[in-house]
Amino acid sequence: MDARSRSGYVGRFAPSPTGPLHAGSLVAALASQLDARAHRGRWLLRIEDLDPPREVAGAADAIIGTLAAFGFEHDGPIEFQSRRHAHYRQAFERLQAAGLVYPCACTRREIADSVVRQGLGRERHREMVYPGTCRHGIADGRAARAWRLRVGDAVIDWTDRSGRSFHERLADAVGDFVLLRSDGLWAYQLAVVVDDALQGVTDVVRGDDLIGSTSRQILLHRLLGSPTPRYLHLPVVTDARGEKLSKQTGAAALDMDRPLAALEAALAHLGLGNTAAQSLAGFWSEATGRWARARAIG
Repeated sequence: MDARSRSGYVGRFAPSPTGPLHAGSLVAALASQLDARAHRGRWLLRIEDLDPPREVAGAADAIIGTLAAFGFEHDGPIEFQSRRHAHYRQAFERLQAAGLVYPCACTRREIADSVVRQGLGRERHREMVYPGTCRHGIADGRAARAWRLRVGDAVIDWTDRSGRSFHERLADAVGDFVLLRSDGLWAYQLAVVVDDALQGVTDVVRGDDLIGSTSRQILLHRLLGSPTPRYLHLPVVTDARGEKLSKQTGAAALDMDRPLAALEAALAHLGLGNTAAQSLAGFWSEATGRWARARAIG
């Protein structure tokens, strides 16, 4: 994309190397790239290799190769979260110095039992609402397992680029959430905010399955003093049972021999029809124009 005129727009695609790209991840990648191209902006590729136990050997290289074979063009070097731990530590220590972070000794089972005892509901993305057990200190004889962010009475109001508005009181939706996990790994919520801020990301285009993370990420951006990106969430691809297509549910890898067919299917899922292009170059040109017209991007 270096030959294109630049705008202030910076988008990104940030897959986890837990398996090959599939039809669902292709939709997310396509939407984010089309939005960047339509805005004549930059599109970054970031590999979110933050969770080694879940990674699949060779998956990162396979993802990078697949994107290239399908005509995706990223700007600048590919970033890997595994090389950015110092940045996450620095952000964590800033929040800790401000008194916004505290140690937690609770296990998942203890949190689940507490939720049941207190009659607390679960939010729409099926996460347990942390009841604040360790907020005022760890009980005698217990040791810290994870570190959580105090959400206090934070209420986050935000509007998706699709026009949907959201109002979330984090104490009711998720409670104090984890920044440093019990296994010593950095939590996704902290890492993605730090990376988006450091890379100057202005627009995040991703699936509806991540809407539940957005309020937490907006709060962290505010607490760390970084600009909040605009967000656009799109319908995810589902399987025959109506469940989100994912690596965990056995989604088939993309067919490297038929990139145009897969791209056309992804574009159709986005409601933009079929281009009938005979080449990747033709597809990308037509698809970018369709995205720009549908989103009124001049």
